[in-house]
Amino acid sequence: MKLFQIEEPDGSPLTGDGPGTAVGIELSAAAGAAVAVAVGGNAELLPGADGTARLPVPGLEDEGAVAALLLRLRERAEKALARPVTHAVVALAAPGARSRAAAAAAAPAAGLMLLAVVESSAAVLRAPGARPSDAAVLGAAIQAEEDAAPPAR
Repeated sequence: MKLFQIEEPDGSPLTGDGPGTAVGIELSAAAGAAVAVAVGGNAELLPGADGTARLPVPGLEDEGAVAALLLRLRERAEKALARPVTHAVVALAAPGARSRAAAAAAAPAAGLMLLAVVESSAAVLRAPGARPSDAAVLGAAIQAEEDAAPPAR
């Protein structure tokens, strides 16, 4: 007899060895870095234990600094969600070749499979009605949910 059953939002059982959650991450030198998760197209910003949602961004072209930042954000999401986070869509304010390459190279070092690197303005379009300061990270989370979803049968 089962006393407690945990399921995914779609009703399927939660498996410990299945793929982890996909999140959206915004890396902005001006606004800071943030992480969000979406379920059913509704995204939510994940604040840290101190209640702040954003972390300072040291440099977007330094692979080591980006990897450390991605790792902190992944750990923040795992703590908030109480489950593994394995995939991400990263939104960059100005995804130049060097910052895009740094994010792509840093993701595996942070334990993340990068689904996409998008421009923040493109991510904003996925989160209409969101506060302007949070729209890019929320839009990246919605894209991450869509990109990580299994193909329809």
